[in-house]
Amino acid sequence: MNKLISNKYTTILEAKKGQLEELINTSKNDPWKPIFHIHPECGLLNDPNGLSYFNGEYHVFYQWFPFGPIHGMKHWAHVKSEDLVHWERMSVAIIPTEDYESHGAYSGNAIVKDDQLLLFYTGNVKYSDTERDANQCLAIMNKDYTVQKSTSNPVIKGVPKGYTGHVRDPKVWKDGDKYYMLLGAQRENLTGSIIVYESPDAVEWNFKGELKTSLEDFGFMWECPDYIKLNGKDILIFSPQGIEANGHDYKNLYNVIYAVGKLDLDKLTFDIEYIKELDKGFDFYAPQTFEDNSNRRLMFGWSGMPEVEYPSDKNMWAHCLTLPRELSFEGNILKQKPVKELESLRKDHLNIKGTLNNNLVDIENNKTSYELDIDFTNINSDDITLKLFKSENEAFTIYFDIANKAVFIDRENFIDKFAEEFGHIRSGEINVGENLNLKIFIDRSIVEIFINDGELVFTSRVFPLESSTGIEISSKGTLNYNIDKYTLERGI
Repeated sequence: MNKLISNKYTTILEAKKGQLEELINTSKNDPWKPIFHIHPECGLLNDPNGLSYFNGEYHVFYQWFPFGPIHGMKHWAHVKSEDLVHWERMSVAIIPTEDYESHGAYSGNAIVKDDQLLLFYTGNVKYSDTERDANQCLAIMNKDYTVQKSTSNPVIKGVPKGYTGHVRDPKVWKDGDKYYMLLGAQRENLTGSIIVYESPDAVEWNFKGELKTSLEDFGFMWECPDYIKLNGKDILIFSPQGIEANGHDYKNLYNVIYAVGKLDLDKLTFDIEYIKELDKGFDFYAPQTFEDNSNRRLMFGWSGMPEVEYPSDKNMWAHCLTLPRELSFEGNILKQKPVKELESLRKDHLNIKGTLNNNLVDIENNKTSYELDIDFTNINSDDITLKLFKSENEAFTIYFDIANKAVFIDRENFIDKFAEEFGHIRSGEINVGENLNLKIFIDRSIVEIFINDGELVFTSRVFPLESSTGIEISSKGTLNYNIDKYTLERGI
């Protein structure tokens, strides 16, 4: 059994009588808890896992430690939906009870095979604070939602020679008559990479080798690899750790990039044309994509950041997932748009239009969960400023520096501050021109900003006072504005 024993490594099966109910009661009335984002009833949520369309429903699994807002023994929690909007909590799908997963069931993806959903994940094993190992594992969910771990587990035991115990997060897909698996890895020289396995049946796996790219010294670990094909382009998404900030890019502790190029599985190469950061906000990591029954490529991300304490921790819960986003590849940009189904959450509609001319406009609002769809047209201004969560003491600022083709977000002005050591401003490049569109979703403690049809996206957590609900726009110069505001109702 475990060579390292700690209360941190306790499964839900070991909960004391009434313990989970007490934790849920502690966190359920927190005014920061989202109402339409997937979040934990209690404890810590992180990476989205096993995203899939199966048995006529959408399935989302996620990393979950039930007993507190810390990264302890990870389980796979499970929610399902018919519409990507209203989510039903299901029984915990994977509980780490076996030696090959003695310190947690880590992240992975899912594929449908023979009317079953195959759940691939990493079995985490720790021998000490510095010694660890990793096994790749398989669980199988039937149409009645029962989950059984494969009798072949671990389907990949240990890590290949030349790599540390940091090998995890399987991404599995079928190409022709073979299955392929990408794994995030760390070489023994403490640099990040992706390694590849292949299989005839998704159970018996053979090590194929390391994926060769031009990013030979790009961080100390690559997590959560994902591979997609859109508009004739191969796109590799992954979460490198240890990247230096560069201009507007890589300002977070850990970041997510996408690389556009060409994958050759025979030669084990990915020829990169260019790379870009996927989301420019403070709180976005470990995204995963999947294809639904309409052939849409959808994505969820974790709206959190490792090694950061959040204000909600004191109420015994932490983090949420992003909204589901539809991906498209247009004009050499991987665009992200909130799925259309979210419109079903809309309740009340307010339309405001007018002209700004070196002045301020306040927008009526007393809600903490809402959507803004903003069009600025005929822009003849040096800048545009939008303030959300505005009150006498608080505000979240979105600032467009039009002359310098940049946008900045600033979350410094909140009473409940966190992660200050990582800075309070994030930014990105944007050429505003004469017209600008913003779609903004606010759900109590999360803000998701989609600029120009998802050309640029910011995901951020903020923890405002309940009374901080004001909205204000201003500019230095003239422009026309048309704003649609919708109150959004509960989805989970």
